[in-house]
This record gives sequence, C-alpha cells and structure tokens, in this order.
Amino acid sequence: MIDRARELLARYRGMMLGVAAVLVIIWVGFLDSHSLLRRYAWHSEAEALRSENQVLTDEIDRLQSELETDLTDEEVERIAREQYGMQREGETVHPVQQGQ
Repeated sequence: MIDRARELLARYRGMMLGVAAVLVIIWVGFLDSHSLLRRYAWHSEAEALRSENQVLTDEIDRLQSELETDLTDEEVERIAREQYGMQREGETVHPVQQGQ
C-alpha cells in the first residue's frame, strides 16, 4: 500500500507542483489583500491623484502671480461690478438673465 502511494506520488509529482503553482498564482493575482489587481487599481488612482495635484499646483501658481500684480482702477471697478454687483453713484443697474 505504501509502495503504491509512493509510486502515485512519484508519477503525479510534476502535475501536483503545477497545480500548486497555479493556485499560488491565482492567490497572489486575485485573492490576496495586496493582489496584482488591487496594486494596479492603486497605481491608477495614484497617477490620477498626481495629475490632479499638478493641475492644482499650476492653478495655485497662476493665482499667486495674479495676486502679485497690481490692479488698475478699471480692473477694480470691473471686478466690483461683475462679482459684487456694485454700482456708481446715481447709476441704475438692470440685471440681465441668460436665456432659459
């Protein structure tokens, strides 16, 4: 009986190693908490965040340079009218609504 078991083990040793290797690959590739699929998703998310970070950094740089420039009186008046709805003395403002 033991000789037969040894014979079967010797005969199927390569196949059992192959099955074990496939199971390990499936485990590492798909089932593990740090699987290849999750690593790919994390890598993609990290790239998206780096890209967004670069866009925001560029926006901050643009706003910083805008803050460093002096505004003319015309620009101050334009900003006051457009963003804050201010008006000159004695002036009547009629709001215009965009087409609906």
